[in-house]
Parts: sequence; structure tokens; C-alpha cells
Amino acid sequence: MTDRSTPRALRMAQPLARDVMEEVAKQHGVCIRPIPLKRLDTYTGQTEIIDVPCGATLDSKCPPCAKRNRQLRMAQCREGWHLDHEPIITPHEPNDEQRWLIEFRADMQAQRDQAEQLGQDTTDLDAIITGLDAEINTAGMRGNVLGRATPKRNRSTRRRQDAPDLPKRKMVNTTLGRTFTSSDGKVYRPSLFVTLTLPSYGKIKDGVPVDPDAYDYARAARDALHFSKLADRFVQNLRRVAGYDVQYFATVEPQKRLAPHLHMAIRGTLPRADVKQIAAATYHQVWWPSADQVVFEADHLPVWENGVGYFNPDTGEVLPTWDEALDQLDADPAAEPLHVVRFGVQVDVQGVLGGTPDADQCMRYLSKYLTKSLGEGLDADDPAQREHTARLLEALRFEPCSPTCANWLRYGVQPKDAKPGLVPGRCRGKAHKPDHLGHAGRRVLVSRKWSNKTLAEHKQDRRTWVLEALGQTDQPADPHRYVWKPIPAGDANVPPLAVRLLRTVAERQRWRAHMAQLQAQADGQDLSATEHTGRAA
Repeated sequence: MTDRSTPRALRMAQPLARDVMEEVAKQHGVCIRPIPLKRLDTYTGQTEIIDVPCGATLDSKCPPCAKRNRQLRMAQCREGWHLDHEPIITPHEPNDEQRWLIEFRADMQAQRDQAEQLGQDTTDLDAIITGLDAEINTAGMRGNVLGRATPKRNRSTRRRQDAPDLPKRKMVNTTLGRTFTSSDGKVYRPSLFVTLTLPSYGKIKDGVPVDPDAYDYARAARDALHFSKLADRFVQNLRRVAGYDVQYFATVEPQKRLAPHLHMAIRGTLPRADVKQIAAATYHQVWWPSADQVVFEADHLPVWENGVGYFNPDTGEVLPTWDEALDQLDADPAAEPLHVVRFGVQVDVQGVLGGTPDADQCMRYLSKYLTKSLGEGLDADDPAQREHTARLLEALRFEPCSPTCANWLRYGVQPKDAKPGLVPGRCRGKAHKPDHLGHAGRRVLVSRKWSNKTLAEHKQDRRTWVLEALGQTDQPADPHRYVWKPIPAGDANVPPLAVRLLRTVAERQRWRAHMAQLQAQADGQDLSATEHTGRAA
């Protein structure tokens, strides 16, 4: 009797051709999720389909794009950390399109003001103005034409009595740190590498609480939600104490206990004791309405009515809006902030010199986890780790993450810009997603004068280097030559993904072969020159 199970088992063990193709694409640095766009050349009238890299920053989505982003961030960190000259940022001159947008915005504002004076409806004009403001930012202009859209609420600037005072130093208009000259005349320009963590919420062993019931998950959740504001406040205090315009490159990473912590490269140096004092004196107060008493449970929620908002179905009372809730908070002289977030006692400060192995190691450490999500890398096989993660996510589930969070309905307050369909516990904010563990801020924090370049300019530097290595010149293209349009899904003119990946891999192979040939020629010329010099000697 013939055993047919063996050939079938062998076939099942064979890898899928598509999986092999994706692995080959990854090895050649080719995006595995390219976005097809239709490009029209206005000079020739020719239309072609161009694959644009997806630009993902996480390995779980596209490893080649995530790797490129990590390398780009490392280059940005390297160029700015030990800068020895003042960066000069000169705003570009406005172009004709930007001038026209501002003129049109002025005309629309004048029409709206006139309509308001006459008591006419301004809804359509408001919509046009809102769209214009968004288009102004898209056209390469920062900020709002009229400045702050709503007046800022003033809070007392008096420091809390339970926080140490900050030392004060006279500010100097510079972004460069101090230099030190050794006895042999060599000049050193040291910088700092600082790590800041959140406080303890309970005893931890191997990344999980020893006593989960005693672990303060509520505080851990709120600290994670507001960690980005605490980091911003630390930078403000650091600049105040340092006495100069401190520049920094920082990344947010998860600890094994799931709490976020901050790694920061700082240009210039300060005494370690001062940095630790600044961290101890830094705090952020969250002046939000109370979220400690549940008003509406899942089976008894507020009801939405158009033109009214959310109201209590039992009493018919309309819930206070976000602004009304803040007004009540402002009017209460005995009011306390919803939460105060601080750093923990563990503050690590290291001095680093540019161009040393320590500096390279710190830069690799800064970018080590950029291709991973905050919730990635958890030990799913460990029951204690799974339970710890589940408890934290449950604490985050009903915690308000922002003024627009649907969870405010649970505590009897209408979220800011409330709309129908909001359900507590189902907020779509980034902070509530398991991959973010409560941190909704940016993973990479870079000061404006760090490397004197934007991330787009760092990308252009890499492009220029590659073209020069291939023996080509990077000629600036006419920005109005090409018109790009998205391609709807299922378009028959777009080749299958497998075909597009194979074409891109073949193109990448040609590039690498050309670069290898040019490198071999350059090495041969260098060798010939060395041999000629040797014979002449």
C-alpha cells in the first residue's frame, strides 16, 4: 500500500512563493506595502503609475520603511547632538500661492464681519474660512492667521508647596553648550544623555507586580496618559535653569512594567545634581473636571438630542458642556487638579563626548525601539504578564484621554465638540489602543534648532548621497510639472502587488550592482595611486 501522506506533508512544508517574495523584498530594502499613485507629466502629457513607499515606522507594518525611518532618526540625532556652530533658521519668502491665500482669507473675513453686523447667517462663510485656514497650513505656513482661536484659561503660576523650587539663571541667547580646554590645548564639548522614569506604583519583580491587587493601576494609567505633558514641562524647566536655549533629541519607550520612560540627548552639559533637582521639581497639573465618581453606568447612559446635546434620561437635565464644566472649576477657589504627574526618583545622567563609542552607543539606544510599538515585545506566554497588561488596559479603558474623549459621559460631562454616538469605554483615541499603553504623544521629540534641518531635509541628504554614488546629479524639479492622484482600489490598470514588488526588487538590484561597480572602480584608482606613489618613493 502506497503511503501518500509523505509527499503531501512535504508539499505542506514548502514555503509559499509570495512569502519568499516578501522576504526577498525586505532583504533588498523594498517597501512591502507600496501605495500606487497616478502621476501626470504636464510637460509631456504622459501618465504612469508610481509606487510610493508606505512610510511606516513600525516593523509590524513594513520592516524596510521602519528601518529607513530609524536610520534617518539616527542621522538626525548624530548631526545635532554635538553641533559646534549656531543653527540659523531663516523663514522662506512667501510665494504667490501663499500670498493669494492670505488675501482671499482677508476678503472672506471682511465678508463674514459684514454679514455678522447685518445679522445675517454666517454658517457658509465660517465653513469657507475653516477650510481656508487648513489650506493655509497645507501650503507651508505655520500657525493660525488670527492666533489662538479661543482665549487661554489662566491658571495660577504659583508653584505647589510639595515641589522643590527651581534655581534661576540668567538666559544667554545661544543653543551651544560650554566647552572645556585640557592642559594640552584640546577643546572638549560634552553633552548629556538623560533617562527619566515615572514613580513606583507597587513592588515589581520581572516586570510584573508582586501583589497585583495592591498595584496602583489607576495612577499608572493617568501618568501614562499625561506623560507627554510632563516631558514638555521638564524641557521648559531645563531651559530656565540651564540659562541657554537647550536643544534635545528624545524618544519615549516602554519599560518592562509597561510604564513609559524618556531617553533624552541634550546638547551641552549641566551638573548632574542640577538635572536631578530639575526632575524632582518638575510636575504637570491636569486641570480637568472630576473623573473619580461614576455618574452613568454602561446600562444607563446619557441620551443625545440634536440641538440640545446629551441629557440625563431620568431627569431630562442637559449635561454640562466641556466649557461649562471648566467654568465651574475656575469658579471654585478650593478646586484641586484632577491629577498631578511627576517623575520618579530614578534619574540617570551621563556625560557624553561627540565622536566617541559612548556617543554611538547612546544613539543606537535612543533609536533601538523606534520600530516597535509601545505594547510590542510583551511576553504573551507569561500568564502574570498577560494579567498585568489586561489590568492596565482595563484601567485605561474608562479613563478620559483628552477633552474630546467619550469617557467624559461616564462622569456626567459632555465631551468637547460632542456629537451623537459617543459611548464610554469605546473611545477611538490612540491612548486607548493596546499598542500605545496610554501614551498618545509623539515617540520622537526633537527641538526646532537641533540639527538646523527638518526631517525632509535629512531625507534629501540621503537621496543626494545615493544619486552621487550612482554618478547622477539631483536636479531640482519643477514643483508644478507633475500632478499626483490617488488610485481607487480595484483599478484594473494597477498590476498585482507581486508584480510590482518583483519590478522594484529588480530595480534595486541594478542600483546596487551599479554602486558596487563604481566602488570597485574607485578602489582600483586608489590602489593604482598608492602603487604609483610607492614606486616614486
